[in-house]
Amino acid sequence: MTTPTSVLVPTAHRVLHRTVETHDSVTLELAPTAAALPSFRPGQFMMLSVPGVGEVPISSCGDPTRDDGVLTHTVRRVGQASAALHDAPVGANVGARGPYGTAWDLDRAVGADLVIVAGGVGLAAVRSPVLAAVAHRTRYRNVTLVIGARTPDEILYRGELDGWRAAGIDVVVTIDQPARDWDGPVGFVTEVLARLTVDPHRTYALACGPEAMMRFSVRALDTLGVDRRRVQVSLERNMQCGVGVCGHCQLGELLLCRDGPVVDYAVAGPLLHTREL
Repeated sequence: MTTPTSVLVPTAHRVLHRTVETHDSVTLELAPTAAALPSFRPGQFMMLSVPGVGEVPISSCGDPTRDDGVLTHTVRRVGQASAALHDAPVGANVGARGPYGTAWDLDRAVGADLVIVAGGVGLAAVRSPVLAAVAHRTRYRNVTLVIGARTPDEILYRGELDGWRAAGIDVVVTIDQPARDWDGPVGFVTEVLARLTVDPHRTYALACGPEAMMRFSVRALDTLGVDRRRVQVSLERNMQCGVGVCGHCQLGELLLCRDGPVVDYAVAGPLLHTREL
């Protein structure tokens, strides 16, 4: 990999640090070996690649206040390319291009309550806005993070949760079924949301996770009186080019690599019945 001559050519990065999160997920810190890529905004994604294997879109999950060019991504081992990234050791060379797509509109929530909902590896896509809220906690009245996971062993960033709580974030973690050595909430994120006390006219919400979880979470927020136009979701489709050319990530009239992945639910809701191309 050399200096890129187009937006479709990756730039070389070296695996600087590798943190095992769960049995199938790791967080990688990638340092540029030449000029750094442009800074990302929370919610955007990068196209990460392993030479000779393939390329996949991965949400940026780093600290948006960090300015040293290091990229941070949590990678779940699913297919061939993500498995190669997951297994890349410290010192290995990988490719990155971007950032692409839309970002969470955190400015809308200034002076209001912010509710962030994450299911499974969806927590990776909202880690950056959580870190932004930690860094600028006084911008918001209250910040609530609701995390759902199938089991305790599948919770990402477990070593960071207490630090977020200490910074003034109300972190609630719930698992789907009772488990040994778990004394926290049991049930779906929707049950946690139903118990929240919010001012619906001063509440904004972000959600990322399985689409069914996001749909039911929005219904729970509806019950609380939160307008769907105040809810943003991060959507996944088969992104390949990242720049709105190939059309593989089409969802209705949207190309999610360009018009997403972050979309207002008022727009996304009617489209979520559309299967991938």
